[in-house]
Amino acid sequence: MSRKAAIAGVYNTAQGRRLEGQTTRRLIVEAVQGALADAGLSLDDVDGITSEQTASLIYDLRLGPVWQGSTFGVGMVTEAVMAVEYGLAEVVVLVAAQAEAYRDHAATAPWTRPENEFVAPFGMFTAAEFALIARRHMEVYGTTRQQLSIVAATIRNNGSANAAAVYAGRGPFVPDDITASRMVADPFHLLDCATTSEGGCALVIANVDRIKDSQPIYVLGSGADFMGPSYQHPPAWDLIGRRGVDPNGVVGRHAADVAFTQAGLSRDDVDVLELYDPFSFEIIRQLEAFRFCPDGEGGAFVEDGHIAINGSHPVTTDGGTMSFSHAGTNPQMMQRAIRAVQQIRGQAGDLQVPGAQVALCSNGGAGALFTTVLLLGAQPA
Repeated sequence: MSRKAAIAGVYNTAQGRRLEGQTTRRLIVEAVQGALADAGLSLDDVDGITSEQTASLIYDLRLGPVWQGSTFGVGMVTEAVMAVEYGLAEVVVLVAAQAEAYRDHAATAPWTRPENEFVAPFGMFTAAEFALIARRHMEVYGTTRQQLSIVAATIRNNGSANAAAVYAGRGPFVPDDITASRMVADPFHLLDCATTSEGGCALVIANVDRIKDSQPIYVLGSGADFMGPSYQHPPAWDLIGRRGVDPNGVVGRHAADVAFTQAGLSRDDVDVLELYDPFSFEIIRQLEAFRFCPDGEGGAFVEDGHIAINGSHPVTTDGGTMSFSHAGTNPQMMQRAIRAVQQIRGQAGDLQVPGAQVALCSNGGAGALFTTVLLLGAQPA
């Protein structure tokens, strides 16, 4: 199929633990303007938009009539590409931001303690849900505490070296620093976990005929696996659906297989892995689920140095949600795709993976009962 759509522009606003004087709406407007400028387009070109505030943005920016998207995270990219491919829109902006929503940093972030009658009374907050999956893997396969710490130290060191990251300059970290931080939910210590922050971002998806002033980055393949509603039920490693394949412990495997089949690529063709990193173990789990290493060998894989910035499979090169930013729901998921675009364009500075042409992005995880996968490349499939 001849590709008609590509990512034309990306933009991150400033990210911060707390952005004084900023509002969510102000960050959204800045992100829209920044991504359009990066694409060499203007607001007059936009005829599609996806955001957590889509309807009000359409009205306030006088964009209508436009196509309106409805999904979240990197799935927004796939949905927008399909809209352009099928002629529903020519230029689609994907935008998200958060400020002022959570500033009581002495307390657990509200989205990590969902108000559900079968969850809240038993302390089933997000860290505990992901910890259940990690502990099961450790018991079954012998994955070690040291291996989790290597993951966290690697990603946090990427963020430390990234001047745009919330935790820039906080490193270098060694694995012992991770295990020295306080326990949150066994086996996770504080530095195994994502941070909380404020910030915004945007991407522009456009018909390739409209892209004149930027390097188009193509969606080569995508997939999505959902096992149920996130953060309402304690996750189970061996939860299986009606078809009896791929339990929740490897959620995302089918999605990755679909994405690679669409792209006509193998795992060896991928240059950089911009994996979603809510907790350290999720990287090990995703490496196995996506078939970059056999089941049970993800711990040894990271221990051998494969995920380092100069390794065979560099992971989460901007510092991810552990160090770059974790603002709200959508921004920090969309930023996996933004970082992939930066890597493929050669715009990752000191953290650039040499010759990066294909990147894999992910969202979610077994603790959330879903995983989505996106393959991006410099050339169309």
